[in-house]
Amino acid sequence: MADVSMQKVKDLMAKKDAIEKEIKEFQDTLDSQKGVGMQGTLIDEQNYPRSDIDVYAVRVARNRIICLQNDHKVLMKEIEEGIHEIHARAREQKDNEKETKEDTEMADISTKLKAFLRVDSVAEGSPSSQAGLKIGDHILKFGSISGENFNGLQDIASVVQHSKGIPVSITVEREERTQTLSLTPNTWSGRGLLGCHIVPVK
Repeated sequence: MADVSMQKVKDLMAKKDAIEKEIKEFQDTLDSQKGVGMQGTLIDEQNYPRSDIDVYAVRVARNRIICLQNDHKVLMKEIEEGIHEIHARAREQKDNEKETKEDTEMADISTKLKAFLRVDSVAEGSPSSQAGLKIGDHILKFGSISGENFNGLQDIASVVQHSKGIPVSITVEREERTQTLSLTPNTWSGRGLLGCHIVPVK
């Protein structure tokens, strides 16, 4: 990302928020169809399309979620690269001068995301372990869930259920540094799809 500006990062973040909102809307559509999710079968025992759900709406929602999650992944990478570049440039420009406007805005973005979950344990060989999640990590964002719209661990369970086999972007704070990890919920030799234990931050 050449010569990135703070405005460019803000624009990317606005796009990211819009994508997350759209993903949530399509996930709500899947929830409304008997909770069929990303994996539920669309045919009945006679191999006919199920009559109790809107099969077309489910197919469209699933397809859009996959496309949007791919777009989201690309955007998150661009945002992370942009933030790193702004920090690097700010460090070069700092000759004991006052904090620049960009530094202040950068701090605003970091503080805007508040930790709402803490990683209590991570099982070896699990999807969480492969994604680089560590005990003590504070989660600022889990897919489309942040501190602002988090209502309980059921929200996380819903995202995980809808994202089996699909990478989920997770923003964590570790030793006062923010980083983004890509975690793909999936079946493994242990329990659940993640292989970690997370608890809400009080």
